Amino acid sequence: MKNEPRHEDLPATARRLAAPGSGPWPAARAAGCLIVAAVLSAPAARAVPSFARQMNMQCIDCHTEFPVLNQFGRQFKLTGYTLSADPSVSNLPPIAVMLQPSFTNTQASQAGGAAPGFGNNNNFAVTQLSVFYAGRLFGPYADSLFGKDAGVILNKIGIFDQTTYDGIAKEWHWDNTELRYADTGTVKDQSVIYGAYVNNNPTMQDPWNSTPGWGYPFSGSGLAPTPDGGTLIDGGLSQQVVGFGAYTMFADTFYLDLGAYRTIGASLQNSLGVDPTGETQIAGLAPYWRLALDRMVGDGHWEIGTFGLAAETYPGRDQSAGKDRLTDFGFDTQYQVSRGPSDVTAMLSWIYERQNWDASYALGNTANPTDTFWKLKATVNYLYDKTFGFTGQYFLLDGSNDTGIFATSSTGSPLSDGVVLQLNYLPFNKGGGPSFWPRSNVKFSLQYTVYNRFDGARANYDGMGTNARDNNTLYAEAWIAF
Repeated sequence: MKNEPRHEDLPATARRLAAPGSGPWPAARAAGCLIVAAVLSAPAARAVPSFARQMNMQCIDCHTEFPVLNQFGRQFKLTGYTLSADPSVSNLPPIAVMLQPSFTNTQASQAGGAAPGFGNNNNFAVTQLSVFYAGRLFGPYADSLFGKDAGVILNKIGIFDQTTYDGIAKEWHWDNTELRYADTGTVKDQSVIYGAYVNNNPTMQDPWNSTPGWGYPFSGSGLAPTPDGGTLIDGGLSQQVVGFGAYTMFADTFYLDLGAYRTIGASLQNSLGVDPTGETQIAGLAPYWRLALDRMVGDGHWEIGTFGLAAETYPGRDQSAGKDRLTDFGFDTQYQVSRGPSDVTAMLSWIYERQNWDASYALGNTANPTDTFWKLKATVNYLYDKTFGFTGQYFLLDGSNDTGIFATSSTGSPLSDGVVLQLNYLPFNKGGGPSFWPRSNVKFSLQYTVYNRFDGARANYDGMGTNARDNNTLYAEAWIAF
């Protein structure tokens, strides 16, 4: 996910280079731009042991292979991270830590190094170190601090706050952050969960793993090339924005979420460890929507839905030429079934972006006044005995040829496709960590990404000095959460 040239004046493509088929983890900027290098070059999806300690449960009660949520895990998220066991079970604050040491090999070496301070190939790194404050906002202490009457309200407010040190860019920054209020009730004898949220990454509030904020690959290298294309909703705004919204789940079946996002001021972004230089700036508010249906089909849960975002934007924060207009339409579906020792989760997502470059074309940043871009991911995740896992994904990215946006492509094409194959071993998934800090976990992963096409180049020499297979990547990682 490294070292591709950036066209910083372009909102959708220059600010986000998607990892192969990924949700929130695009390429890290070799120049050290934190919003990409530090925020988006590692997985956004999190399995947080502080949640397990709060619930006095094992990780597998909310997850299959973490961070894939099961039905109870989705309920926990919908209720605002606030469900809890008796506070006397654990007095620990809602704090957790994650560490990801890794190794990256690419089929062809990267001239000049995969990133500043790293070699051309075969690089070891601490991909990231994250500290979480996640669970009830006041942990198990609301009643004792504010009294039981106030605690009734305060214990309905939950938080997911992540601060990350990126071992590639060697910088601290804020990461995925969300504050929620949630409650339950009934309407015509049907259960209702409802809530409101404030967060900094569109779709991170979603309870399914088929949307970008928590989509597969859940982790990936910050030291390997990725295709030079992406959509605004798929990581293009992460940690640059603040959004608010409200949601409801009716009868455990119908889910509706309506919200809006706006870009955070440049000085505040800098103070949070995010470099706003050249980013896409939302003009006003960008509405966000999500609608989904979840029901039992056979022995499993089937979800089907749509989501999207519409934004008027200033390219590279430059307001001199007016605004671009970007509209993202997403479709997703997920089927999850547990039978005996086997857990299977199948996911499909498709995002289409309509791009009107009124400002970017006038500034000479695009070759076309309008473009389209779309991305397809089909993923199957299998876990045996909560311990041995396999994930396979096919991804396809394509859209309009534009030599202004895709200047590094020999044809100006974003066409890229391939597969991601991953083996996982979770030796402590059914148990937990030591008694003094319970519910710790670790996942050892071996991931291989194979490209059939990469920014228009085929998987063989194309006469232009490029070969898609040069970007094939072997990535080994230990995902340690405690």
